[in-house]
Amino acid sequence: MQATFANENPGAVSEKPAVQNGAIAGGKAKTLLASVPARGNDRALIEMLSKSKIYQDYERAFSEATDLPMALHPVESWQLPLHGKRHENPFCELMSRKSRACAACLQVQEKLRQRAALQPETITCQHGLSDTAVPIRLGDRLIGFLQTGQIFRKKPTQAQFENVARLATEWGVAADREELKQTYFDTPVLSNTHYDSIVRLLSIFAQHLSVLSNQIAVQQCNTEPLAITRAREYIQEHQTEDLSLGQVAKAVNMSSFYFCKMFKKITGVNFTDYLSRVRIEKSKNLLLNPNLRVSEIAFEVGFQSLTHFNRVFKKVLGQSPTEYRSHTLGVA
Repeated sequence: MQATFANENPGAVSEKPAVQNGAIAGGKAKTLLASVPARGNDRALIEMLSKSKIYQDYERAFSEATDLPMALHPVESWQLPLHGKRHENPFCELMSRKSRACAACLQVQEKLRQRAALQPETITCQHGLSDTAVPIRLGDRLIGFLQTGQIFRKKPTQAQFENVARLATEWGVAADREELKQTYFDTPVLSNTHYDSIVRLLSIFAQHLSVLSNQIAVQQCNTEPLAITRAREYIQEHQTEDLSLGQVAKAVNMSSFYFCKMFKKITGVNFTDYLSRVRIEKSKNLLLNPNLRVSEIAFEVGFQSLTHFNRVFKKVLGQSPTEYRSHTLGVA
């Protein structure tokens, strides 16, 4: 079922401050940032940020002060970013247990990511709850989002709940009417002024994360050979193709023998295993979309056969793609 959306823009800040505050001073900055691979390492960079002490301390303080969930996630993600977070809305958690409801939520999240590329944006789902995403940038490149929400901007009505109850029944959500009603009407209702201030806090923190991103990126540029950095980027950009070691070595102007040796020394794994892991990581996100068949995902990420995909997936993660999907989405 297609989700319906209502767009708002609380606490919006212009793109320039985030970019300027996140930039490295001096002419050398452009050279360094230009050598940082786009998209290829952005997911790893966001993961490093999420494990940093400054982020973990801020997330804890934010959640305790606002009683709202908060998440940091990369640009491309097929996960519900606030699922499992501290102070996750019980109504949203309940709805996410069923694949059809989860799919509708994922559509809302994708729409929000598209709108929030330049500045904070808020989107309201068909149930009347609002989520907000704040962009994080590395130089002039979007690398991820801070997100919060699962709140009402105005008090819900009984008529709204009746529509929610009808959808929940259609989607097969396993909850009785009273449980659904209680979690729905227990959802926080925040005024525009209050919520705008919360979004502003996230916007300021996003600028700090931009600075930290630049510092990490410069460190990576200084420690990893440029050829290997470019190889990682090339692999990310062409992972869906029938990619060979020789093809990547040629793209970075190295002999196949020397590239193979250096790549394993720097990354710790051989080329074939690295490529497989990149593809499996992509497939993990796609598997969270219940509307995609496993066979479609296998070919989408670059595997030439479903059998090969299943074998590699189980080798890397210890379970089949179907088992991973069922466990993650909580479906039978």
